[in-house]
Amino acid sequence: MNPPIHNHPAEPVPTPPQEPVLHAHSPRQAMDWSLVLLSQGIESTLESTPHGWQLRVAPDQWTQARTCIAQFELENRPRPWHSELPATGLLFDWSSLAWAAVTTVFYLLQRGSPLYAGQGLMHGAAVLDGQWWRLFTAIWLHADATHLTLNLTCGVPLLGLAMGGYGTGPAFLAALLAGAGGNLLALLINGSTHQSLGASGLVMGALGLLTARGLWWHLRVQSDRRWGYAALAAGVMLFLLLGASEGSDLVAHAGGWFSGLLLGSLTMPWTNRIRRSGINLAAGLAAAAITLLTWWLALRNARG
Repeated sequence: MNPPIHNHPAEPVPTPPQEPVLHAHSPRQAMDWSLVLLSQGIESTLESTPHGWQLRVAPDQWTQARTCIAQFELENRPRPWHSELPATGLLFDWSSLAWAAVTTVFYLLQRGSPLYAGQGLMHGAAVLDGQWWRLFTAIWLHADATHLTLNLTCGVPLLGLAMGGYGTGPAFLAALLAGAGGNLLALLINGSTHQSLGASGLVMGALGLLTARGLWWHLRVQSDRRWGYAALAAGVMLFLLLGASEGSDLVAHAGGWFSGLLLGSLTMPWTNRIRRSGINLAAGLAAAAITLLTWWLALRNARG
């Protein structure tokens, strides 16, 4: 005897509303969503309304857009160490405090033993002689407590905002590479007599990352391109204010900022992918590996 047949209604297929829009609760969320859709080939128009921010998409792409956004939100749930700054839509990553703590530890080690400064200092002649690791180790050294305090005061907020935008690992790795890029540019321009130390190049690299984020988003997503040029102008003004003071290593600072701007511009189209846990973690481990490797080479060179 055949079992009874039960007819179940089919799952309803979502249909776009009369207004095919996606409502965001902040400018930052709207920006993230617009980049997600852009990476999937879905064009959207960002709009600010009295009721908040929204993205308008083509009616035939509304279902696909909603699915992409739902998947993105699932994979990018807020972390406990993330805070959204009120009225700005910017995300701050408190992991930048861990960088400040490690930098302080290096300063205490440096104060306790001249070995660290001697082997980690950015010394042009030594780098040209093959000690390339000094491009990285010099980032963790500081001349005195005032130098350290100034870099931490600027670095914690800038690096925290960059980490919030690009992901903790990718932003720190990019800022670290930008700092080394600044040291390399100073070497190329100043030659073998160049000597320096400090995290200023890394800090300027974080500023370059933030400048690239504002510039890229406004030029690719916003309808009014003037905001993109305004973001670039703001980045330049902050660089002049923070990185071009009297007595500072202007070339290294400029190299760090330009390196951060370049890395940020190359990374921005893939931001929503690299912030995912796997890539984010891999980038953070790569930054840690670079730091450990370069210091191991520096200290081994002292014993050799």
